[in-house]
Amino acid sequence: MSFFAEQNSAQVTDNYRHKGMRRRLIEQLRRKGIRDEAVLSAMERLPRHFFLDKAFEEQAYEDNPFPIGNEQTISQPYTVAFQTEWLELRPRLKVLEIGTGSGYQAAVLAMMGARVYTVERYEALYVKAQELLHALGLKNVRCYFRDGNKGLPEHAPFDRIIATAGAVEVPEALRQQLAVGGMLVIPVGREVQRMLRVRRVSETEFVQEEQGDFKFVPFLGGTERRG
Repeated sequence: MSFFAEQNSAQVTDNYRHKGMRRRLIEQLRRKGIRDEAVLSAMERLPRHFFLDKAFEEQAYEDNPFPIGNEQTISQPYTVAFQTEWLELRPRLKVLEIGTGSGYQAAVLAMMGARVYTVERYEALYVKAQELLHALGLKNVRCYFRDGNKGLPEHAPFDRIIATAGAVEVPEALRQQLAVGGMLVIPVGREVQRMLRVRRVSETEFVQEEQGDFKFVPFLGGTERRG
């Protein structure tokens, strides 16, 4: 994509080898059951190694999580694909992401045409992700340094909400910030999480379903400043 050309530098490039590794990763995701071609296309076009330290560049297209600082990780590609597919995303939908992390999940959502609002509790990660997303030209992403438990009430309601950390229970603030007809995808549990999808079918009624076991970093409250 053209906006990635501006990101290329002596330290960050996206060459034929990277693209070949991405194609192999996408085929692996297909074999694991991901079927949404819009999700797969976005992930094939998006250089995951841009979101990782240089030391992990050679492993960037393995189906594994990697550390990004502040005891946080960039999610396993299969997990990103699964959550995104389960959102049933369409262009122009308004999406709230809890847990910006590296910015990779927000970028996938943006490349699928969503209007993304993303919240991060660690200031260092928030600053780094915001700078990278801006450098990539993803103008449909807005970043916030906030407590994810509270969501973004001033921008609610949201058509979709996605959480990228494991919660003990679904935060009520996030349920209430869903638009009627909207859905929330969130991993819930302690040591291992079940992926939940909560649909808001009326002002007072929610329908919940679950699928698959995953392991995420904990969903924490509050914020942490740099230094």
